[in-house]
Amino acid sequence: MKLNYLLLDVFTRERLKGNQLAVVTNADRLLDGEMQAIACEFNLSETVFVLKPRGERSTAAIRIFTPYEELPFAGHPTIGAAVVLGLTKDVTAVRIDEKIGLVTALVEKLDKRTGEARFALPRLPSRVAPLIDTAGLAQALGIDAADIGFGDYRPAVFTAGVSFHLVPVRDASVLKRITLNPVVWHQVFSHEHHSAYVFTQTPEEHDIDLAARMFGMGLGEDPGTGSAAAALIGLLAEHAEASGQTDLVLRQGHEMGRPCRILIQFRKEQGKLVHGGIGGQAIVVGEGKLDLGD
Repeated sequence: MKLNYLLLDVFTRERLKGNQLAVVTNADRLLDGEMQAIACEFNLSETVFVLKPRGERSTAAIRIFTPYEELPFAGHPTIGAAVVLGLTKDVTAVRIDEKIGLVTALVEKLDKRTGEARFALPRLPSRVAPLIDTAGLAQALGIDAADIGFGDYRPAVFTAGVSFHLVPVRDASVLKRITLNPVVWHQVFSHEHHSAYVFTQTPEEHDIDLAARMFGMGLGEDPGTGSAAAALIGLLAEHAEASGQTDLVLRQGHEMGRPCRILIQFRKEQGKLVHGGIGGQAIVVGEGKLDLGD
């Protein structure tokens, strides 16, 4: 069995930047264990398997695997899969069946190898729990307790399909000097994947509103995490005073040398979050064929 695959860099239009992704096409014949083994073989943060659509309204179905487990939803795989479908099918909108539900993405072709996709969150983010152990958070991240929080922002756990510990910090200089403490990590970041999304505002940076770093999920540090940005929308919306739409640009991965640019959008009506969206660019940097034997 031979299967075609594409390699993409996501949340960027520069080759060898952004977050890496493998997209395996025409993967319907694969068993669950085979998908997991292939994701482990690629050893990227996520690998996407494109399948036949499950419904008449769908363009395709996808399944998303890290090297260790399947995820119901993830941002950069959704962006990457949407761009691949948009480029190969020459369409400007795709509907993708994911474990979390149907995701509709708008796709713009930038050139024959590059596109931009934006999608509405299939599940709006919700607050799971507060994080009150400031000293423990600081110890786990190797920073000072006084570095945690800015303005009225305080740490909390949110999910938009995958849970993240959201930790606001004073400024971008704090992000740079994070040093992980594995001894206390799982004790402090105890929810689901033990992952922390550390973020701050960047008023001094042109055309960038927020900066973030993501640690955990068995990946060490991840350069661009759309599902964490989706969870962050919940906390951002809580602090947005006015109704209406907010558009923000978040950078991630700069400290790793894999800069990502993630577009965030949300809308509130009568004080309630009614829409959240994630967007970004992706570029195809390679393609090949998996040879799984007869």
